[in-house]
Parts: sequence; structure tokens; C-alpha cells
Amino acid sequence: MTNTMMIFTIVVYMAVMVYIGVRCSKQNRSSDDFYLGGRRLGPFVTAMSAEASDMSSWLLMGLPGVALLSGIADAFWTALGLAVGTYLNWLIVARRIRKYSEKNASSTIPEFFSNRFRDGSGILLALSAVTIVVFFVPYTASGFAAVGKLFNTLFGIEYHTVMIAGAAVIVAYTAIGGFLAASTTDFLQSIIMSIALFVVVLFGIEHAGGFSNIADAVRELPGYLSLTQKYNGTATPDSYGFLTIVSTMAWGLGYFGMPHILLRFMAIEDDRKLTLSRRVASVWVVISMGIAILIGVIGYSFASNTGLLAEGFDAERIIIEMAKTIASLDTFAAVLAGLILSGILASIMSTADSQMLAAASSVSENIVHRFLWKKMPSSIQMLIARITVCAVAVIAVIFAWDPDSSVFGIVSFAWAGFGAAFGPLMLFALFWKRTNRWGALAGMLVGGAGVVLWEYVITPLGVRTGIAALTIYELLPAFLLSSVAIAVVSLLTAPPCEEVVKEFEEVAAEMKAAS
Repeated sequence: MTNTMMIFTIVVYMAVMVYIGVRCSKQNRSSDDFYLGGRRLGPFVTAMSAEASDMSSWLLMGLPGVALLSGIADAFWTALGLAVGTYLNWLIVARRIRKYSEKNASSTIPEFFSNRFRDGSGILLALSAVTIVVFFVPYTASGFAAVGKLFNTLFGIEYHTVMIAGAAVIVAYTAIGGFLAASTTDFLQSIIMSIALFVVVLFGIEHAGGFSNIADAVRELPGYLSLTQKYNGTATPDSYGFLTIVSTMAWGLGYFGMPHILLRFMAIEDDRKLTLSRRVASVWVVISMGIAILIGVIGYSFASNTGLLAEGFDAERIIIEMAKTIASLDTFAAVLAGLILSGILASIMSTADSQMLAAASSVSENIVHRFLWKKMPSSIQMLIARITVCAVAVIAVIFAWDPDSSVFGIVSFAWAGFGAAFGPLMLFALFWKRTNRWGALAGMLVGGAGVVLWEYVITPLGVRTGIAALTIYELLPAFLLSSVAIAVVSLLTAPPCEEVVKEFEEVAAEMKAAS
């Protein structure tokens, strides 16, 4: 009966997502509507859909797992970096890219870069589109894999069967409803994620017999509550020094280059409402990540009391284990547990749909339409858009076929890839008039290649030699190298044309007048 109620709640949730996709499909009359919602998003949907698509299952599984396993230092500094990155992205990028993308008629990130630098050759457009596909397809696959692992762990359903079923639901509402459906469902999913977080916290405190008991369970663990030490299960905690803190906080740099987040900025109906969106998004991010860390601390007490702290226990599954315990109480509790599990699904699906849409737009709009069929009729554009979403999903399913694939390793690498390839370029494109297309190309290539080089060559070297500086998160050095490449190459080559400079100055003047 318990499993039946949980599955019923999850099925209802998925059915609602598909229904929203069908409803939103009626508002898609062009490819611009399909990929950018016709720039009609309200401030709350903009804020919450951006953050829901950002957080993924990392919020409900990854962050609590890190806090449970090693104490609050790693989780705290990561969350702080992401909170700062979130706020700065909304503060300095959101309004400017909204105005700039409308002025140069861009509906995708590759198109924005191409139009910003008047790259008639299409090289910048193609490179941007390929970069999105390269990093987003495996990123989407990690979401599909997480769905398969969740249901396989909970109910013993065969991994491939449920992974394909979950992917089919995400594809259904995304392919039918496009960007507006993805944003609307992400807004609803952010609410479900919030409810799940609060329910788990309240249950965990009640189960432990009060917060004082939870504090007692972790207070004596060496380094567990420290911000400069990391609990490792022994009497001597690991040091969490300045270099590690900087490396961990560097996660926040990734926000400036995330296509699925930047598209939300471009899609808001009124850029003057971005201030409200920024406040809503920033508050939600801080509260949700704070609660996620608290769940990890509570989870340690829960795992201790229930005998889960055995060798081989996956700390990232703590919220699932707590949901299973809640479900065993009574029928109503089983529905609540189903809601918690729906929250985990929401965190996965809200990211996967946005990534799939961004990857599909890069293929159909920026490659097929730009290079293969320039005079494509609007009706065909919509058809190609939907077919591309399905094709991207099929490739992602193939990537996710191995049930032992690392979900969060893929997420970390893809986050670094986008952050380094697009982040510096976005900032330079929006704020430095002298940036030209050669600098843009250099920055994108150096950033993307830097992530790969640091991850697979420099970091292993650092591990072998014991040089800590070589094992920092690859996003930080690649971001810095990309920034240097953009500045140096732009200064060594011809300045941008008068048309590009004039457009930049017009946007700057509009920003100044609006401030």
C-alpha cells in the first residue's frame, strides 16, 4: 500500500507536467515562441524557473550528501559561491542581455554571440552551438540516469525501463510545449522542491527528538561543524585552507555561462521586473541551499539512529531513505513521501528539460536553419524544432544507458565547461566595447579546451606530485585563461566595426537611462 501511494503521487505529478506542455503548445506560433516563449515570462516564473533549472538533483541529493559525509565546510563554501554567483548574474547580466538580445534580434545564446560581433562567417555561431551540444547532451543524460537510479533504488523497477519512461515524460512536455512549457513546469517544480525540503527537515528534527539531539550527534565529530576543517571519519580532520575555499567558491563563476539560465533573462516580458526576479531568485537560492545543508546534518543523526552509517552507504541517498521512513507511517505520510520523491524528480526534470531545449535549439536553429535551410518555412521550423528535441533525447538516453555512470561527475565537468567557454565571453561581450570576434573565438576555444586539459592532464599530475594548486576545480583556471585570451587577442587584432560599437553604446545608454 505504501509503495502504491508513493507511485500514485509521482504518476499524478508527471501527468500534470505533460498537461502543462499541452496547454502551452497552443501559444507556440513560431520557432521564437518555441525557443524563447515569445519573451512573455513574468517575473516570478523567470526567477523560479531559472533557479529550478539550475539546481538539478544536486540540491536535494548532492548537497545534503556532502554535508552528511564530510561536515559543513565543503557544502557551505560551495553554497556561498553559488549564492554569490546567482546574485551577481541577476544583478549585472540579466537586464543587459535582455536589452542586447532584443536589440540584435537573438533568440539563442549562439545567435547572440554571432549577432553581437557581426560574425558573417558563421564560425562563432557554429562553435557556440557545438559547444552547447557537446556539454549539454551528457548533462541531460545524467538527469535521465538519475531518474532511472531513483526508481530502481526505491521500487526495484528495472533501470533501463524506468529511465526511458522518465525521459519520455520530459520529452513529451518539452517537445509539445517548448520553452514556455519548460519554464512553467520549472516554476511548479521549484515549489514542489521547496515543499520537499521543508517536509524532510521537519520530519528529521521530529525523528531525532529535537534539534538539540541532532547537535549533540555531530558536535563531537572532529571538524564536522568547522568552516576551515573537513570531517573524514577519523580523529584528525582534513584542513580546508584558503586555496580550497577559493576553488570551491569558483562554482559561482559558472552562472555567467549557463545557456539555460541566460535564456530566462532574455525571455522576461518586461526587463524592469528583473529586479523583483533577482530578489525572489536570490532569497530562494539562499534558503533552499541552507535547508539542504541542514538536511545533511540532520541526516547524519538519522543515519546513526537507523544503522545506515555502514560501510558503502551512499550519503546522497539520505533524503530517499528519509522519505521511505516517512512513507511507512500511514497513508497520508506515504502521499507526503511521494511528494518528496516528486521533489527529487522535479529537481532532475527541471534541469533536463531546459538543457534538452537549449541543445535542440543549437542544432535546429543555429546549424540546420543557418547553414542548411535558410529559407525554412515557419511551420517546418516548428516541426524541425520538435524532432530535434526528440533526437537529442535519444542520444542522451544512449549516453545514460550504463547504470553505473557517474551523475554528479558529469554535472561538475559540464558546469565547468559552460562556465569557462561562455562565462568570460558573456561578460566581455556585455561590458567591454573593444571585444571583437577573434577575441570571442579565442576565449571560447581556450575556455573549453582549458577545462578538458585541466581535468584530464593537470589534475592527475597534481595528484601524482602532491601539488595542491594543480588539483583545484578546473573552472577557475580555465575561466581566467579564457578571460586573458579574449583581452589579448582582441587588443592584438582589428577593433570591431562601427556598427558593433554603435549598438554597444546604444545598449549602454539605455542601461544608464534605466538605472
